[in-house]
Amino acid sequence: MENSTLGILVMAAGKGTRMKSDLPKVLLPILDKPMLGYLLKTVLNCEPDGVAVLVGHRGEQVCDYLKAFPSVEPLWQREQLGTGHAVRVSRPWWERFDHVLVLNGDLPLLSLKTLRSFLNEHFDAKAACSLLSFIARRPDGYGRVVRRPDGGVGIVEHKDASPQQRLVKEVNAGCYVFDVKRLSPVIDRLKNDNAQREYYLPDVVALMSEAGLRVCASVAEEEETLGVNTQAELAAMTTRVRDVLVGHWMAEGVRVLDPSAVWIGPDVKLAPDVSLMPGVQIWGNSEVGEGSVVGPYCVLRNARLGRRVHLVANVIVEDSALCDDSKAGPFAYIRERSLLSEDAFAGKFVELKKTTVGKGSKVPHLSYMGDAVLGENVNIGAGSVTCNYDGKNKFPTTIGDRCFVGSDTMMVAPVTLGDDSMTAAGSTITADVPAGALGVGRARQKNLEGWALKKKQMEK
Repeated sequence: MENSTLGILVMAAGKGTRMKSDLPKVLLPILDKPMLGYLLKTVLNCEPDGVAVLVGHRGEQVCDYLKAFPSVEPLWQREQLGTGHAVRVSRPWWERFDHVLVLNGDLPLLSLKTLRSFLNEHFDAKAACSLLSFIARRPDGYGRVVRRPDGGVGIVEHKDASPQQRLVKEVNAGCYVFDVKRLSPVIDRLKNDNAQREYYLPDVVALMSEAGLRVCASVAEEEETLGVNTQAELAAMTTRVRDVLVGHWMAEGVRVLDPSAVWIGPDVKLAPDVSLMPGVQIWGNSEVGEGSVVGPYCVLRNARLGRRVHLVANVIVEDSALCDDSKAGPFAYIRERSLLSEDAFAGKFVELKKTTVGKGSKVPHLSYMGDAVLGENVNIGAGSVTCNYDGKNKFPTTIGDRCFVGSDTMMVAPVTLGDDSMTAAGSTITADVPAGALGVGRARQKNLEGWALKKKQMEK
């Protein structure tokens, strides 16, 4: 393709009526990413001279998503009159290139290797049009790719195929690359004399063949060319993508006890020697460091785990980080930019929200720390709470180094506990505790002799 330019046009204007969803089909999620995002990542890695997405049905939502891809240009197909019509209305965009690749937006498994091979074969053949094909296990319903003795290629739709042609298993995948100079005079010759009154892009292939122009076909793996048209197909595709991602990370040295019971998002990064137990879900831009163990039924979303972190079980980490050798769980919830420093611990039924737990500090069980900063080597007793909300505003709690917070301490923010201070169990702390002091905030105990015995006698 020396000195030639390439544009890639992604078709995303259809309604996807069989999905029975208000969302545009290409925005339906596969794992935690819209379907369209997978294909856009692939085509952008081809380093074309331009990429456009043709939008139509609920196109505003697709345009909003495309803001995450600033180099991708949205184009509009106001009326959905078929794939040929879609290419026709986008003509002012693709005529600026020497070649244009046209493909559907629901091809999340199409690989960069296959796409590059397809393009290179087209350029090497100097074809007017090349189409991507695959060998179908069940070819019924697909247009058959008919290869002629002279090397030319044609497409025969299933309903028009002869009994002999229906035996052909090579079928059209719906991806095309055109020489723009050859496409321009042909695209306007499309007709819509069919039951749907639509203009079909495969008819361009027939028109080019009739004009004696060179048409080629490149064979891809069937798995890579699968589209998504129903909720059942979406679920099946999600499982396929999951299997591909889990298989990739296992090949990179990640230990997965049960690959069918682990879900990993497409933007996750995992180091070697990470161990993932059954029921684990890892989403967003999460990263897990070398030697870490993510226990059963943990959920990570935009989480950063350092090296040798241990999540025992049923831990949820959202938009937060756990540093090297820290530990959490079981049943811990760590959220909203919280941080567990090196060797820190958040134990069972602990919730951290916008909280930093210092190096070597422990929040072992049954506690809530919100909008708090804990210094180093702090110990938080069971049932302790930072009371950070007054009904309108959130207030901070600061706990210094080497503090010991007694069980069932309520710290009413804003409040500061100085270094080496302590609180007595059952205290409500409403004022700062100086460094090295003991904070006691509870009523003096009073025993009423015989009261309980008299009560029982009266109840008889």
